[in-house]
Amino acid sequence: MKLRDQMPELDGATAWLNSKQLERKDIIGRKPTLIHFWSVSCDSCKRDMSNVNIFRDTYSDTLNIIAVHMPRSEEDINLDQIQGVANEQGISQPIIVDNEYALTNAFRVRYVPAYYLFDHEGKLRYYQSGNSGGINILRKRINRVLDRTI
Repeated sequence: MKLRDQMPELDGATAWLNSKQLERKDIIGRKPTLIHFWSVSCDSCKRDMSNVNIFRDTYSDTLNIIAVHMPRSEEDINLDQIQGVANEQGISQPIIVDNEYALTNAFRVRYVPAYYLFDHEGKLRYYQSGNSGGINILRKRINRVLDRTI
């Protein structure tokens, strides 16, 4: 995806955890959205998850946060394992289970963790992926997008 691209549809999930199925139209227009891709076998994802949870709690009134579980191998597709790791990591936001890579392909995700920050109109404003350690940069970008949309 390129900056200012429109958020893809949230179609193709094999399951939804912590939420009923959402559609793009359910979240665009209300507030900005952070979509983060993670995997149960990703140590960096687990290290960063506490920061994502802080974002969720800090910005609960002004930012949507949606998790997408992207399997990195056949061992990562077990729904009980995904739910177990989600519980261990405190992930209470909606989780899209993407075992058939529909969203992974739509977002063109290559590495996890991956973060896609969309403004309230659904336009991509920031993206980062891999083990970059850029949580502070992500926090700054979230604050910048929130300032633009409040």
